[in-house]
Amino acid sequence: MKKPARAAAILKDGLWTGNVTFSQMLALCPLLAVTSTATNGLGMGLATTAVLILTNLAISLVRGLITPQVRIPAFILVIAGIVTLADLAINAWAHELYKVLGLFIPLIVTNCVILGRAEAFASRNAPSLSALDGFAMGMGFTGALTLIGAIREILGSGTLFANASLMLGPAFKALETVVIPEYKGFLLLVLPPGGFLVLGFLLAAKRLLELRTARRAETAAAAPGCH
Repeated sequence: MKKPARAAAILKDGLWTGNVTFSQMLALCPLLAVTSTATNGLGMGLATTAVLILTNLAISLVRGLITPQVRIPAFILVIAGIVTLADLAINAWAHELYKVLGLFIPLIVTNCVILGRAEAFASRNAPSLSALDGFAMGMGFTGALTLIGAIREILGSGTLFANASLMLGPAFKALETVVIPEYKGFLLLVLPPGGFLVLGFLLAAKRLLELRTARRAETAAAAPGCH
């Protein structure tokens, strides 16, 4: 496979086909815990994306030095070191976000997606493709967290990206929106059960979209003149 085609396949896999949340059903603990608002979801997703990119890149660069017998402990050590750096950086430069996400930042170490991509992809591919894989998987995860957080926030409190400038910096001020003025809110959507509900509906919607797309492809392939 040519490099541009493979890069496109990696992006498609991370963003849609093999989406961490909607296809692999991984990392559900932070997803359900921090997505009460779109801001929280975006912040957690970006932190995880940074860790995925750096971890994949680091492991790809040293993969020739790691023997198969110690690869898992070595991968975990690399992941733990990078997550520690991310934890310190967020605490220093985005302290308000750090206070909201709290324990879930260090727990990125236990995110099976990161170790899984290190084992399945970064340890077998070039640094550039490994970094791209980390970016694609991370952005797919970020999109899922932000989408679920946005739906829960809008239906739960009538706002979107509330306190984004406080948690992520002044540059995110433009994202703060009151979607439904004078809305009293729907408490269930803000609580953890709301995360399960929203995730379930989105999984069903993705499945229906994929089935419809597959049927259209089959119809087009069976149509006269397509052979």
